[in-house]
Amino acid sequence: MSEPRRPLTEHRHRLDLLAGDLLRLRQALPPRERLIVGLIHALRAVLAASLGYFAASLLGLEQGFWAAITAISVSQSSYAEVRSSSRDQFIGALLGGLIGMGAAMLWQDHYPAYVLAVIVGMLLCSVFNLGAAGRISGITTTIIMLVPHSGAFWQFALFRLGEVTLGAAAALLVTLAFDKLERRLFAARSSS
Repeated sequence: MSEPRRPLTEHRHRLDLLAGDLLRLRQALPPRERLIVGLIHALRAVLAASLGYFAASLLGLEQGFWAAITAISVSQSSYAEVRSSSRDQFIGALLGGLIGMGAAMLWQDHYPAYVLAVIVGMLLCSVFNLGAAGRISGITTTIIMLVPHSGAFWQFALFRLGEVTLGAAAALLVTLAFDKLERRLFAARSSS
């Protein structure tokens, strides 16, 4: 007989506990080992940022730096952490972009509309238990409504979402490659 399925919240709780344990283990490392871990994390982040930036440039997106910023912001030390962070980034950017675009189209440059749009996005994320996505929603709404740009709001929002998606995808790919490389190196060390 198969084991009953566990609720998603239980899996998230277990991942949070494991992430906490991993953080404590890293903090217990000697300074030289922490330096190596930091260097690997920095290399992972800069490779993901570069991949996201150049992918955006190849696609003709003029502000590929958003892809690089996203790649760095979601870069973590494990694929599961990057996947979770990327999901939050994408959902938050999508929601913040849609709300920001709607508010900007309806009320243009009215600051109270911006405030209301940020609150609505963050509240929606909270209601759907996507707290981390709420921060990204607020940031995206801020970019859509307060950063000067030319062209239609929908186009601006769509390009930001594309750049965020490219950055998150780049971080996922680089982290997956690093994870596979680390497993091979660890397996080689273990067999020696």
